[in-house]
Formats: sequence, C-alpha cells, structure tokens
Amino acid sequence: MKKWLLTALALAAAVIGWGILRKTSPPKISFIRAKRITLVSTLPTNGKVEPFEWQAIRASRSGILSRVRVREGQLVARDEEIASIREPSLQTDIEASEARVAEARANLSALEGGGRPAELAEIDSSLKQAELQYQQEQKDYGALQRLAKEQAATAVEVEAAHQKVEQSLTAIQGLERRRESLVGKTDVAAARARLQDAEAALNLARQRAIQGVVRAPMAGVIYGLVVRTGGYVNPGDLLANVGKLDRLRVQVYVDEPELGRVGEGQPVTITWQALAGKQWDGRVERTPSSIQPLGTRQVGEVICSIENPGHELIPGTNVDAVIRTAVVPKALVIPKESLRRDAEGSFVLLLTGDAVERRAVTTGFSSISEVEITQGLAEGDTVALPSEIVLKPGDRVTPEIGGA
Repeated sequence: MKKWLLTALALAAAVIGWGILRKTSPPKISFIRAKRITLVSTLPTNGKVEPFEWQAIRASRSGILSRVRVREGQLVARDEEIASIREPSLQTDIEASEARVAEARANLSALEGGGRPAELAEIDSSLKQAELQYQQEQKDYGALQRLAKEQAATAVEVEAAHQKVEQSLTAIQGLERRRESLVGKTDVAAARARLQDAEAALNLARQRAIQGVVRAPMAGVIYGLVVRTGGYVNPGDLLANVGKLDRLRVQVYVDEPELGRVGEGQPVTITWQALAGKQWDGRVERTPSSIQPLGTRQVGEVICSIENPGHELIPGTNVDAVIRTAVVPKALVIPKESLRRDAEGSFVLLLTGDAVERRAVTTGFSSISEVEITQGLAEGDTVALPSEIVLKPGDRVTPEIGGA
C-alpha cells in the first residue's frame, strides 16, 4: 500500500511539472525565409472603358422622335439614318409655302403674258368691237365722199361721217394704250421678287425637314443609346454615341502615392467581371497631368489602349486593371504580410536563435503577394508571419518555418 501511494505521488508530481513547463514554453510562431526570385511588380486598380475613336450623336432641332432606327451594339455605316425628328408644325409650313409659291408663279406668268386674264379678255373684246366699228365707219365715210362728188350728199353729212371715223380710231388707240399699260416693268420685277421670297421660304422649310433626319457621323458601333421612339428632344440633346470598338481606351485610376511607379509603354492587363476568365492586353499610352478626386481617393487617370477584336468589351464598363510596373531579376523578397510598419518605418521580426529581433528594412518593387527588400535582410533570413500572439523584440518563440 505504501509503495502504491509513493507511485501515485510521483505521477502527480510529473503531471504538475509537465503543466508548468508547458505554460512557460515559448509560443509556436510561423516564419518564412527570404528568397530570391524574378519579381514581376504589378499595380492592381480599376478603370473605365471608352472607344479610342468615337463621336456623339445629337439632335439638330427640337421635336418628337418619330422613329429610332438603331439599337444598342448595332454596327452602322457613315451617314446611315439613326433617327427621325418630326416637328408638328413643319408639314403645315411646307404646305403653306408650296401654296404661296404656286400663287406667285401664276401671278408672274400672267404679268409676263401681258396682264391678268380677265382684264385682258375684257380689253381684247372691246378692242375687237372698236375695230369692227371703225371699219364700218370708214366704209360709210368713203361712200358719203363719193355721193358728195355726185352732189347726192351734203358736206355736213360727210364731215359727220369723218368725225365718227376719228372717234373710233381714238377709242382703238385708247384701248391699245390701256392694254400696254396694264403690266409695267416694275410690276413684273415685283412679282419675280415675291416668287423668290416664296421659294426661299419653301426651301427653308424643306431644309428643316431634312435636318430632322439624324445620321451617323462616322462608321462604328452604336452605344450609350438614351432615346426611344416617341420621345421629345431639344437641339443638342444626346441621342447616342458611335465608336470603333476594335481598339479601346481604358481610363485606369491610379492612387496618387503609386503614380511614380507608372510609365508609358508598361504592359497592362484588363479583366471584366461579366466575362470571367477573359482578359485583354494593352499598354500605358499616357500618364496623368493632374490629380482628380474619385470618391474618397485622390487618383490620376492613366490612359491605356487595348485591342478588342471580338467587340466583347463594351464602352462604359467598369473593369479591373493590372499594370506591370517592373520586372526585377533575382529580387530578394518576403511575403507582404510579414512586412510591418510603425512610426519609425518599415521593419520585420527576424528570427535570431530562439528569439525575435526588430530589423529595419528598405523596400523596393512589389507584386500582389510579395515585396522586394533592398536593404536589411539577406537571402535565407527568417522573418515572422502575422499571428494572434503579439510579439515584441526579444520574445522567445518556437519557430515553425515554411517556404524554401
């Protein structure tokens, strides 16, 4: 019994000792070794797509869209009809102008022909009667002259017949003068001027009708269509855009602190969440000349160009962009999460023996997951990864080392 009790006490003492030792043993911390790789430095951000060559299609005048002949994404030729704008009062103006032109032409034709038909007919009828009467009175006058020679008619009768001839001749001359004075040169000129004014008004109304047909200013694809048949538009209102989608421009928004990494000619990769697994490659065309606010960010608009042969990427879409800012051979790198920062700058917790020490470092280029260390570490140095345990320089640890 005594022997059994001693054994139990010894076992209990061992368990208690093991618990004490466990509580005081250093915590397990994951570490990674600094290594050399070919680092592809990238800058992930976002952007917006627009055609490299495009033009806005706008209403030339106010009115109702009687028809819209295109749809979003449709390929159109230059001068192809896009829409027709109907002005309710325009057809009435055209018909009224046509009536005025017809009336002016009729008046001018009558004046150039000698006057208005009714007046001319009246004068011609009176003139014909006067000429017949004149001929008859001349015959009577000649007969009386012959009779007077034979003393069968008196001189008074002969003179009276002569007076009638003179009166008929005077009437004929008066009618001829009236006919000639019915239309003057100034009347014809005024009629021609009225016809020109009426024709000008008609041409203006017809030109307004032609302007109601909206045509494509260039060949390309319709996008940003904002109108439909039956809608009312004012002069200058945007109807749609037309652009060439074989080549696109992407406005890539780069945060101000990162702009120093971006240069013309750098490769860029564009992805669109709506087409997972698809990417478009291009180049940086132009770096920004100013900084603009974008929500809570201060960004520069970096202009990139990409090829889009299948027209799968459409204007106005929001896309993700990755700019390849540099390729560094044999770069000494560590995971980004192992880099720490405070008021004194960037540092890592370096494993030295079974403890950690603070080591200030200088960084260079970076990729999505790794950062280059240009000063402060050597290849093979082991740095702590983040953990739930707050480490301080000098803390002892039980290292679990991963990586090559």
